[in-house]
Amino acid sequence: MLIDWTIASLIARGLFGVPLPFSQPPASGGQGFVVLAVFGVMHLVLVGTVGFTIGHRIMGLQVRSLVGERVLPLQAIARTLLLCLFLPAVVWDRDGRGLHDKVPNTVIVRTR
Repeated sequence: MLIDWTIASLIARGLFGVPLPFSQPPASGGQGFVVLAVFGVMHLVLVGTVGFTIGHRIMGLQVRSLVGERVLPLQAIARTLLLCLFLPAVVWDRDGRGLHDKVPNTVIVRTR
């Protein structure tokens, strides 16, 4: 997630002039939502099409559906919306699946 957030911050900086984290002056509240929106769009498009984000790929991870191998569009949408709320990502079960994975019936698997 840190890798993907960094990439989203760099994209938001390049496209919308949002200050990078820890820079002066800091980003305003609205600018922080621009980074979140870029992160969400990036996550939705990549997970919905190839099954992983750039950060997942670097770490050797992939998002898969429990009902099939490929993540369905509605699963990608639900997972992205819940992930952007952040709270579901930090609440998980004993299997290590966060709420953002349990609700849309997805799981993260190692690819290497």
